[in-house]
Amino acid sequence: MPTATQERQAPSVSDRRSRRTCVALRDALAEEIQATGDLSQVTVTAVTDRADVTRRTFYSHYRDISDLVRSVENEMLQEMRPYVDRICQTNLDELERSIDEFSPCPGTIEFLDYVKRNGSWIAALLGDGGDPSFTKRLCDMAHEQARDRVAEGFVLPSCDVLIDYYLTFVISAEVGVLERWLSGGMHEPVGVVARMMTALLFVRPGDLYGRPIGFDIASTAPVLAAKGKELLNG
Repeated sequence: MPTATQERQAPSVSDRRSRRTCVALRDALAEEIQATGDLSQVTVTAVTDRADVTRRTFYSHYRDISDLVRSVENEMLQEMRPYVDRICQTNLDELERSIDEFSPCPGTIEFLDYVKRNGSWIAALLGDGGDPSFTKRLCDMAHEQARDRVAEGFVLPSCDVLIDYYLTFVISAEVGVLERWLSGGMHEPVGVVARMMTALLFVRPGDLYGRPIGFDIASTAPVLAAKGKELLNG
């Protein structure tokens, strides 16, 4: 039998009904974005009709479509954060082992499982007709999570700018792969995509053509940093 504390903490009927309504509206939002191909064309009437709720019910939860979109994005970014954090906590030994064994970076499978479970919402918002700012918010969240971790033990002095550009490059590439998977209907298995996302970061220019091109970042980065300072100082 539930304890008094458990009974107090159990969601009420109205809470469960409210949650179901919010989910229905979010599903309808995703379907409308896909149907119209343009978030700016999505209306409250279209969303409520598709969700089979009244406009009054909609306005009891959200101010307008923008508020609904922001609510969906905030919730998804909050739920993604622990998965991204786990990936960011991967150390070099784990990463090297993953590459050697052609296995996914730790945390990648769990992250992609989450994306697939919420694929309709995420694909709609990240797609061409979705919210352009959502891609930036996702990249910014990942950058924030990874910045301090990447800087730990960094062997190149005075290269804060390089770290930021490096993270921008890596995160944009990974989000690009994610968008490609979503737009293609997520046909490839999660495990395959997770392995590709891990391996692609270590493909060197020319590798696919049998002519690998090496690059000595340790000697080049200080030169880049010095040139950058010269330009900033005029």
